[in-house]
Amino acid sequence: MRPEADATGLRFCIVAAQWNESVVTRLVDGALAVLAQQGASDGDVEVRWVPGAYELPVAALWAASSGAFDAILAFGCVIRGETEHFRLVADAASEGLMRVALDTGVPVLNGVLAAYDVSQAESRSGGEHGNTGSQVALAGVRMARASHEAGAR
Repeated sequence: MRPEADATGLRFCIVAAQWNESVVTRLVDGALAVLAQQGASDGDVEVRWVPGAYELPVAALWAASSGAFDAILAFGCVIRGETEHFRLVADAASEGLMRVALDTGVPVLNGVLAAYDVSQAESRSGGEHGNTGSQVALAGVRMARASHEAGAR
C-alpha cells in the first residue's frame, strides 16, 4: 500500500541553512506551501535556521531527538566555487542527514541542492525545474505517514 500524502495531524520541522539564503528561502516557501496544501496547520510546522548546510545534520538530530516531529525536512544550497569544498559540504550534509534518520527512526528528507552554478540552484528552487522544496515536502508527508503505518512512530 502506498502511504497517503495527508499531512493532517502530523508535525514537521524544517531545518534550513542561511548560506545562499535567497535560494533556500524559496525551497522553504515551496515546502510550506505543499505542507499547507496537504493539510498541515501552521502550528504543526516549525522552521529552524542554521548557518550553513554543514550544520543541518546536528539541527536535524536535535529536532528528531525531541520526539516532537513526525518528519524533518532539511534545506540548503551549496554552489561550486573554484575548489571542491562544495562537494565536501554537500556530501557531509547528506551523510549526516541519513545518519540522523537511521539512528533515530525519524524520517529526515534531504533538500540540499549541490549546484555547479547559481542558475542551476535557481532553476531548482522555483525555476524551470520546479521547486525541490515542494518535492521534498511531499516526500516528507508520505514518509511520516509510512512511519505511522509501519508502527515506527
